[in-house]
Amino acid sequence: MKYFFLSFLFIGAIIVSAFGTRGSKSEQPPLEIFPDMDHQAKVKYQAASEFFADGRGARLPVKNTVPMGFDIPAKAAAAGASPAPFAFTNGLDYYNTGKMGDFYGDGLPAEITGDPQVFNADFLKRGEQRYNINCAICHGTSGNGKGVTSKYGILTAFNFMQAGALDPANAAAYRADGAIFDVITHGKGLMGGYGGNITVRDRWAIVAYIRALQTAAKEAGVTLQ
Repeated sequence: MKYFFLSFLFIGAIIVSAFGTRGSKSEQPPLEIFPDMDHQAKVKYQAASEFFADGRGARLPVKNTVPMGFDIPAKAAAAGASPAPFAFTNGLDYYNTGKMGDFYGDGLPAEITGDPQVFNADFLKRGEQRYNINCAICHGTSGNGKGVTSKYGILTAFNFMQAGALDPANAAAYRADGAIFDVITHGKGLMGGYGGNITVRDRWAIVAYIRALQTAAKEAGVTLQ
């Protein structure tokens, strides 16, 4: 019986706490049973902080760092360099989307091929570097879809070396340049998008390198079409 009354009082206290003081006003901080991360140990923007010598909570970027999706040009802008644009742009043209209207285009855009400072041997080397960093782990260094992840059960990486990969009429094996660019940007299936990590220019460099891999394989006698 004692426990019954104790339980009754306990339940009553909960009800009163939850509903009995609703609408009351107080200058005291509210009682927070579940704070839901309302108060976090963090420095808010433009807030002062006694932790740092200058008294500012906001810190300057680390020296020599650049925003994600942006590249440092090989030479200064004053010397005529045209830095690569940020990874995401608002452009709706072929260069920024890989599409011509509702269809994927083929071939590198004029913004690449029309600029000799961009479209040169270094462009393909850049594509190789970016491919090995971001793509080879799944698609393999040769583009055959057998990267490191294939040894751990991920067997869905696209094989750029399969038969028909150079034949636009083979819908199952061929991927247009614009389609490859679009998948790099937005991802597809188990592959996440890399648009926030790889600049627009570097995405096209990767496309060019994939085509170079396919061409080299064909010249070596590998049947691609």
